[in-house]
Amino acid sequence: MRRAALLLIALLPGLAAAGGDLNPPNPFLEVPGAKLRSALPLAGDEAVPVQPFQLQRHPVTNAEFLAFVTAHPRWRRGAVPAALAGEDYLSQWAGPLDPGAHAPAAQPVTRVSWFAAEAYCDAEHARLPDWYEWELAAAASPTVRDARADPAWRQQILDWYAHPGGKGLAAVEGDSASVYGLHDLHGLVWEWVRDFNSLLPPGADPEKFCGATALNARQKEDYAVLMRIALLSSLRAADTGRLLGFRCARDGGGAS
Repeated sequence: MRRAALLLIALLPGLAAAGGDLNPPNPFLEVPGAKLRSALPLAGDEAVPVQPFQLQRHPVTNAEFLAFVTAHPRWRRGAVPAALAGEDYLSQWAGPLDPGAHAPAAQPVTRVSWFAAEAYCDAEHARLPDWYEWELAAAASPTVRDARADPAWRQQILDWYAHPGGKGLAAVEGDSASVYGLHDLHGLVWEWVRDFNSLLPPGADPEKFCGATALNARQKEDYAVLMRIALLSSLRAADTGRLLGFRCARDGGGAS
């Protein structure tokens, strides 16, 4: 993984390690369509229309990904071509079909490439979320659809990013659900999106974008989201990371 990605991943907050033998259900929940005032530079000052969609309740877990690689041998560790996943792919697992003690069932699966995440979602008759979908869902607090103007909620998000990790991952759903019923969009893992490689203008430096450039952005309060944009833009589709996971999305039909 490139240097910028490694530097940014180090900023993800450390949450208490959690074992847990249970794997909570992971249904697709409806997120109503809306016009999103995005932090993405490509959006400019225009509100972006986001169609209704569905998003999984929490990031895909080790137990869920184990079921996938059991059913699809070509995505097991050791079987995936290097062009589709780096050497670090699922390296935290004890074996190709054994997550082991260091990867509890209810913990988010990480060290998964974009290609592998897309394949998992395809097997679920789903897809990775687009960036605007993820950003819209991540703007919600437990009480309102768009909490980005709430200083207390915003500070809580920033606090998560202020303390480097090191204690390991927690199990999913350790936080309060958003108004959509979604968990862990902040504070647990970074998440792949379908259009991760087209978030910054051509030639933009993700490392600079996350630093001084971000301070001049239209929405300084979205610094944590800007970090996500910078991280994802620095990745290649075969990259993996210790704190890089994913969840799936589907087209939806709810009203805004």
